[in-house]
Amino acid sequence: MCGIAAILAYDPGAPPVEEGELVRMRECMSARGPDGAGLWTDPRRRVGLAHRRLAIIDLSPLGAQPMHVPERALAIVFNGEIYNYRELRAGLESRGHRFVSTSDTEVLLRLYAEHGEAMLPMLRGMFAFALWDGQKRGLLLARDPFGIKPLYVADDGKTLRAASQVKALLAGGQVSRRPDPAGHVGFFLWGHVPEPHTLFQGIRSLPAGTTLWCEEAGRRREQTFCSIPDVLREATGRVGHELPDWPEALRDSVRQHLVADVPVGVFLSSGVDSATVTTLASEQGGDLRTVTLGFEEFRGTPNDETPLAERLARELGTKHQTVRVTRRDFEAHVERLFDAMDQPSINGVNTYFVSFAAAQASLKVALSGLGGDELFGGYPSFRKIPQAVRTLRWFDVATVQRVGRLFRLVMAPVLKHVTSPKYAGLLEYGGRSSSAYLLHRCLFMPWELPNLLDADMVRAGWRELEPLARLEMTVAGLASAHARVSALELCWYMRNQLLRDSDWASMAHSVEIRVPYVDVPLLRALAPRLVGLAPPTKRDLAGVPSRPLPSEILNRPKTGFQIPVREWLMAGRTTGQWDNKTQGQRAEQTTAWGTVGGGERGLRGWAKVVYARFVA
Repeated sequence: MCGIAAILAYDPGAPPVEEGELVRMRECMSARGPDGAGLWTDPRRRVGLAHRRLAIIDLSPLGAQPMHVPERALAIVFNGEIYNYRELRAGLESRGHRFVSTSDTEVLLRLYAEHGEAMLPMLRGMFAFALWDGQKRGLLLARDPFGIKPLYVADDGKTLRAASQVKALLAGGQVSRRPDPAGHVGFFLWGHVPEPHTLFQGIRSLPAGTTLWCEEAGRRREQTFCSIPDVLREATGRVGHELPDWPEALRDSVRQHLVADVPVGVFLSSGVDSATVTTLASEQGGDLRTVTLGFEEFRGTPNDETPLAERLARELGTKHQTVRVTRRDFEAHVERLFDAMDQPSINGVNTYFVSFAAAQASLKVALSGLGGDELFGGYPSFRKIPQAVRTLRWFDVATVQRVGRLFRLVMAPVLKHVTSPKYAGLLEYGGRSSSAYLLHRCLFMPWELPNLLDADMVRAGWRELEPLARLEMTVAGLASAHARVSALELCWYMRNQLLRDSDWASMAHSVEIRVPYVDVPLLRALAPRLVGLAPPTKRDLAGVPSRPLPSEILNRPKTGFQIPVREWLMAGRTTGQWDNKTQGQRAEQTTAWGTVGGGERGLRGWAKVVYARFVA
């Protein structure tokens, strides 16, 4: 896991690459790579690469980046892990390639020398990289199919810049800060900024599973090499045929995700997803380390994850550590947390503190159960969205929407005082899985946005976002209700919120989070069942390990990973803990904290606090 930056001055009239800009971008990401820093520029100063290193595979100086293959004029900066790099290396060696390191980065370079961009489907892992091909005089940017690793791009028409963080591009000092209405509207709609948008018009996220090739002369092309919805669509024709052994695919994914030259731990909660990963990891042997995060405010309550997690750790014989976090910890970390948050998000505080716990336990790498809910139907959306669609399926969609719009106009002003404003949109948005998903996942309803942002910004942002059309594109061609919800959760909530938050929150503590459920070979093995009539459930997942999970974990109601942010914020507001900004900012924050309550209301209040920090 690392931080990468690249600059390509592709227009003849563009100024040469300045090493100072690359260094500013790189050092903005120092927490992502405390083990080393590297810089390389082409002799003509038309391209430059920078890197911060978190050493996980090949800890020696030979694994440092930027890395080169001089005989092919190739150079690369790479963020992520390629779990099948040993197999790929063996194949390359059989064809005459000679390696000087034992790193997966060198495997990437030599695989490109052998296959070019055709290498991308061969890679199993999480990755974002910038690769300079000196013979073709072009820069290749690529990002893994799920979008586990981020990569942001800024192009002013003469110079292309890329980095692992939005803040790194801004730190270089050459990227416009002009606001992107879609990013601002998208944050209040979803609670995160949906890809490919950011808060800035000049910065975009490279789409997951996509490459961007830009030549020194300015010619460019963007191509998708893997699409998660397409994997599900392609599986539809395999229903009824002999199906892959998905439990073995899961066991294999856990094995692959344990590959490292440093100790690997597991984030262990009391849920089925992390308990299954932990149990499968323990079956591989060795001294497995586990970490559980607990909150003093939850001690002795149903929200306390620690008792069940500690029991499973004892049964499995792991080296376990429970780290409890208090309000004082939150107060001590809040400024660092906001500094680390690369884009505004209502989530991520939990991952920030569980990564803090891992760092306290001296772990550099930890497996997470993220992705299990999206595959095995663990969210309420798998029940609620199909139910809403079934209820309205006998009615004409256009008629229901017209009636629903009228119902919303009449009832929204009333319902907002007594319950969630979402109920006003049940008829208008409930008839299709795509629009029902928006209703289910959105933070503020579309008709509430003009109360939060300038009306012109809302109109422009909504037009650019096109959320309903894009959601419908995600599920097009998928007939199974489970597959449609799974595709939506994988490509929207998981990618834009959970994976992105896991990245910045873990990197704040120089910890690499690995996600065995978020694995393309596993998805391909599961896909025929996900689109079929009997998709696998959490009980099927719990049955994969040879050792049964404790019944208390298996039968525990899903509560989500809870954190006492509401209590912390209200306590901070009472004591004036956060009053360290200007008078105007204090007034804005006090208003936001005044709206903090439980559940949905609490998230809305937290969203206003977060947004105020980013636009201040």
